[in-house]
Amino acid sequence: MAYRIIPVTPFAQNCTLIWCPDTLEAAVVDPGGDVELIQRAITEEGVSVKQILLTHGHIDHAGASATLARALSVPIIGPHKADQFWLDGLEQQSAMFGFAQVEKFLPDQWLDDGAQVKVGNITLDVIHAPGHTPGHIVFLDRTNAMAQVGDVLFQGSIGRTDFPQGDHQTLIDSIKNKLFPLGDEITFVPGHGPESTFGHERRTNPFVSDRWG
Repeated sequence: MAYRIIPVTPFAQNCTLIWCPDTLEAAVVDPGGDVELIQRAITEEGVSVKQILLTHGHIDHAGASATLARALSVPIIGPHKADQFWLDGLEQQSAMFGFAQVEKFLPDQWLDDGAQVKVGNITLDVIHAPGHTPGHIVFLDRTNAMAQVGDVLFQGSIGRTDFPQGDHQTLIDSIKNKLFPLGDEITFVPGHGPESTFGHERRTNPFVSDRWG
């Protein structure tokens, strides 16, 4: 899998353009804003976007989804249906966080744990990883040992759980019981900040490291 990280919104959210090198079919993961930057990256990479994939419903990850989907004539896939209340409240989120007004939308397809999404010849496994939000999902490319984890896990930190329906212990359980068992070698792109690996975080992350139990 090839990919390009495109920081968007005032929160420097890692929107990711991913594509299959064999077919050049692509997907945009978490287009939170700055549609023109995303479209420029698509043009520069010469890929054909077939879908938008969402890890969760927070505005910095989903805010530009409707606009980009209309511009590219592609469907919006994900997250899990438990995040519908976040998508329903996108207009309120825009006011709360000082974003320009965004369009409320429903995805063309919700995703459940164990589902799969195809991007060209690449298969992404869907892992429901609640805690930051109740409907948060992770996209895993097992073949290339790469994951898009949204705001579940960061280099040296974890997602916030003080938003509505967030839960700290649920988030810890998602990381330790669903992500870390996938293998230390998995590289992940977080929703913010630099990439890391599950192994590095399992060894050193003060919130979920083996060292602290």
